[in-house]
Amino acid sequence: MKFEIVGQITGVETIAVGSGIRMLPYLRKAYGRGRWRKLKGDAMVRFPNGALRSVELHWYEAHGIGKKDLKIKQYLDE
Repeated sequence: MKFEIVGQITGVETIAVGSGIRMLPYLRKAYGRGRWRKLKGDAMVRFPNGALRSVELHWYEAHGIGKKDLKIKQYLDE
């Protein structure tokens, strides 16, 4: 599902670092070596139909590579 982040991601927390990430082999193969971290935070997103929703996002991030594989884990405005 495609979406666009509106504003900033707040309440960012680290979930896992390095070998604690299950997807580490995939991340290294797809995006390269780095100090990978799995993070979560809250944000407003806009969907292609124009709907705005408050959600909890999870993503992977490494220095010099940036945010990768953003996914919505939970809708917060229900």
